[in-house]
Amino acid sequence: MDRLSAMNMFVRVVETGSFSAVAKELNSTQPTISKNVAELEQWLGAKLLTRSTRSLRLTETGTDYYERCVAILQDVEEAEQVVGQLQTQPKGLVRVSAVVAFGRLHIVPRLQAFFDQYPDIKVDLRLNDRVVDLVEEGIDVAFRMGDLPDSNLIARKLCSSPIVTVASPEYLKRNGTPQHPSDLRDHNYIVYSDTGRREETAFQEGGKPLYVRVDGNLSTNNTEAMRTALISGLGISRGPRWLIGDAIAGGELVEILPDYQPGAMGIHVVYSSGRHLPSKVRCFIEFFMDQFKHCSLICGCADEGL
Repeated sequence: MDRLSAMNMFVRVVETGSFSAVAKELNSTQPTISKNVAELEQWLGAKLLTRSTRSLRLTETGTDYYERCVAILQDVEEAEQVVGQLQTQPKGLVRVSAVVAFGRLHIVPRLQAFFDQYPDIKVDLRLNDRVVDLVEEGIDVAFRMGDLPDSNLIARKLCSSPIVTVASPEYLKRNGTPQHPSDLRDHNYIVYSDTGRREETAFQEGGKPLYVRVDGNLSTNNTEAMRTALISGLGISRGPRWLIGDAIAGGELVEILPDYQPGAMGIHVVYSSGRHLPSKVRCFIEFFMDQFKHCSLICGCADEGL
């Protein structure tokens, strides 16, 4: 048994929660992965995983061993970088998570420049508007919006994106333009259903919060659907400039109520904590930190459409 390979298989099984997923990832078979993990347990004389038909759970010993394996594997990669070309030419697969619209609008268009700079790095971009568990789903780095909950993840701020209220010119021509947030009660408001307050929207007036009850015939938990609905003239809504900045610049949407908007939304890149960050992940993070470095609350992110 190659213990280093077995340790890597064990780590990936824990992170994906699936022997078959790791087998596919490593171009192997499920019995082979299972056998290597079992031999690792036999070598250690301890049970690492509790298996059932539907799930895998780490034992107490397995949890401690997993954390040590992660550190060891990272040390091995760092050692290889010191003596090999990986130090200047990092390679491997980086698994990235982002909300759907942000990935399409701001990550994918920049990937060619990233690949030109790092031709040996591959990116697995997984777009989903739900918040994913990085360890459980084997994600190396994720883009997160807004306030971040306390966690063991490391977060680095990319930029801030102003919040804007918008509607299409056609919608405003048919229904009139609100002059005050309270006017939204008489408009068809598109609700983004993943926010905490689904029936109220927060504005600011005179430096104080102003909550307005809103309603409409469409709610969605998908940023891409919300963007399309706004451009199609289905109603009014509020969102971050990164989602609709290009549509405002192109005349597809019109910004309204600019004097009543709340504070900007932070955009962060987050990743799991550890003694060492793999070079491929570090290069990906630093590339996008540089891409968004000119985006700020002061300039309104207008140069990047954020």
